[in-house]
Amino acid sequence: MSVRDLIPWNRGKPIPSIYRGDDMDPFLSLHRNLNRMVDEVFRGFDMPAFGQMMTRSGTWPTVEVSENEKEIRVIAEVPGLEEKDIEVTLDDGVLAIRGERKSETEDKDRQFSERYYGRFERRLALGHEVDEDKVDAKFDNGVLLVTLPKTAKAQASAKRIAIHH
Repeated sequence: MSVRDLIPWNRGKPIPSIYRGDDMDPFLSLHRNLNRMVDEVFRGFDMPAFGQMMTRSGTWPTVEVSENEKEIRVIAEVPGLEEKDIEVTLDDGVLAIRGERKSETEDKDRQFSERYYGRFERRLALGHEVDEDKVDAKFDNGVLLVTLPKTAKAQASAKRIAIHH
């Protein structure tokens, strides 16, 4: 006699699959199969861990966007680059930050590297509310700050709405 037989509501019922390890529960089975499928898709590509994929898949440099009534500010972190290595353009309401990070050593000298080398481009759709003639960009210690003043029309159209309960 097992301990399970002493519990009246468990007599004669099979052990739940979560304890048994097989796939009797369809939702648990679906969950396991999806995880297995995703793991198998990326297994053959020598991909880094998921958290590192963002920097390797072209979303470098990381950016921070803030906005107030008068302007939009975009801060991009581009450590190890100089001002001459970066190009900033604004075309039809889309801010583009382009550049290239060149390797200091040749590939044959490198055993292992997690650093990003090569060309990059980030495009941010900001809309048509930017006064293109007054856009300013500053670069200091690997941080690019782009200030995009809003047009007078965009500043006037921003209305604060009161919230009532």
